[in-house]
Amino acid sequence: MKKFIFVTGGVVSSLGKGIASASLGKLLESQGLKVNLVKCDPYINVDPGTMSPYQHGEVYVTEDGAEADLDLGHYERFTNASIRAKNNITTGKVYETVIRKERRGDYLGKTVQVIPHITNEIKKKIRNAAKNNLVDVVIVEIGGTVGDIESLPFLEAIRQFRLEEGLGNTLSIHVTLVPYIKSADEVKTKPTQHSVGRMREIGIQPDILLCRCINPLSKSVKEKIALFCNVSQDCVVEAVDVKSVYEVPVKFQEQGLGKKVAGKLNIKKKDKNLDKWKKKVIQRVYFPKYETKIAVVGKYIALQDAYKSIYEALTHSGIANNAKIKVKRVDSEKIQKHGAGKYLNNIDAVLIPGGFGLRGIEGKIQAAKFARENNISYLGICLGMQVAVAEFARNCCGLRKANSSEFNSQTPDPVIDLMLEQAEVRDKGATMRLGSYRCKIKKGTKAYQAYKKPVIDERHRHRYEFNSKYKKIMERSGMVFSGINPSKKLVEIIELKDHKWFIGCQFHPEFKSKPDKAHPLFKSFIQAAL
Repeated sequence: MKKFIFVTGGVVSSLGKGIASASLGKLLESQGLKVNLVKCDPYINVDPGTMSPYQHGEVYVTEDGAEADLDLGHYERFTNASIRAKNNITTGKVYETVIRKERRGDYLGKTVQVIPHITNEIKKKIRNAAKNNLVDVVIVEIGGTVGDIESLPFLEAIRQFRLEEGLGNTLSIHVTLVPYIKSADEVKTKPTQHSVGRMREIGIQPDILLCRCINPLSKSVKEKIALFCNVSQDCVVEAVDVKSVYEVPVKFQEQGLGKKVAGKLNIKKKDKNLDKWKKKVIQRVYFPKYETKIAVVGKYIALQDAYKSIYEALTHSGIANNAKIKVKRVDSEKIQKHGAGKYLNNIDAVLIPGGFGLRGIEGKIQAAKFARENNISYLGICLGMQVAVAEFARNCCGLRKANSSEFNSQTPDPVIDLMLEQAEVRDKGATMRLGSYRCKIKKGTKAYQAYKKPVIDERHRHRYEFNSKYKKIMERSGMVFSGINPSKKLVEIIELKDHKWFIGCQFHPEFKSKPDKAHPLFKSFIQAAL
């Protein structure tokens, strides 16, 4: 029988429920168990695809083409779980399904209500995500914090779920804050007490508490939390701040979290450890041999989570190359105003990530030009590839007004244009080219050197593509089209012949990178930078 672990949070957001869930998944895998992870998001959007990165952070894309919460990225990076569209459940998806059923007449004669119809649908979607018979444990993270109006249906659903599945087959883990008040020189437990109190009012008694804290908790503090929150002292687990999130599974293992979870769920476990993880990942994160400085040029630089997978993939490529990656975040609007030289001097490589909209585009084009002219390693992802194409067309092919039709519908040379299949699309949500597509790589190219194989599959999220009408003129000027989609002949990878390392890809390689298995393109990019 499958076991279910529900991870909730209290006091404040951004406590790290996603990292905690992913780390727990890693721990359970190290014990020989197969896990799957599900994220429940309380917002009414069907998915985050139409949200600004400033609102939500990055939009993660799954293999089957779902636009999903960024925590699903943590799940894939830390574990071997197969993450799909069904692994992200939102209030929008739940209500959309219930309303469709009501219109069809499935509830004929009944008043449709939050309980039982909405809560039943939440439970159904969780069970649907857990259908894989090979999975031993399903970790379900509930977004938001206890006390939020939006989270209440999900919390009520898991209260019911625990009764239906049996308490021995379910576990409640609550992530909460234990702040240190500097002026009083004291650690305070009241926020945790109140948070657990709200959970108990709803009808859920947490089994294990993960206490976010700056420093390790004293025995007396743990005793106090255990007493007032009705848990045993050994189930008060520290979630101490660490320099690298990849150390979190190790910190949890040191406190016996995996054993506690296995014991409470009556799971037979193998006695394994994270020695390989420590040696291959943690050791290189903290004690790298080399160092390189990478400029990430974007328009959402102010928010760490806007390019979350990009930063993580850079860390992974640093691990693979035994190097510390010093990231310099550069606002493309500043380059647009003051020039690339002011911000990109004394850096080893330039990376331009994906994005949408006109703001800051000319700054990105200037950054691509700076990297090309100064023989600086360049990786352009999605929009980063497109701005590199526009820059090359303008300055190497004589097409001075070349642009993407996304930014100038009247350009005489739309070197980047709307995909034919997108011409009639009007709805914005989930209508882009999404998910995994095949790419055939040309031998003898830098892309082939990186991947070391002729055919790859990568994840996409875009509406615009390279305009193949301009292929010949660009080839004559030194652009190499090293990756092509075999079915639709779309350009997937471009590179420059007379440059040490200059690659643009239409897909998002960052979504398939792991700390112990860096993505080939990122790995090669950092090698070139070093």
